Amino acid sequence: MDSLISRLEQLTEHILSRLPDAPYEELSEFVEKRQNLVDDIGKQIVENNQSLTEPQKLVIRSILEHDGAIVARMNAHRLEAQDGLQRRNLAKAQRSAYEAGYTPESILMDRKK
Repeated sequence: MDSLISRLEQLTEHILSRLPDAPYEELSEFVEKRQNLVDDIGKQIVENNQSLTEPQKLVIRSILEHDGAIVARMNAHRLEAQDGLQRRNLAKAQRSAYEAGYTPESILMDRKK
């Protein structure tokens, strides 16, 4: 179990070192790997019918302290994507306002008031 916790710690340290420049794909991959390690740690606890030792708990707590920074970076990516979608939809709406919504051979009749 110590090896799994150590791998989890290394994985977290690696993503923290790359956090300002990490693209969303890398963060997504990190989350998947992290979840697999957490699942493996949980399986070992259940299969061996044991609990975490105090040093293991301390390491896990130190890993969890970095969750806020990781979540903040993920939220920044989410907001960036949301802004991009809003700009795209606005441009699409503006473009459609100028596109012809009529038949080119039709005749426009205007009334004088």
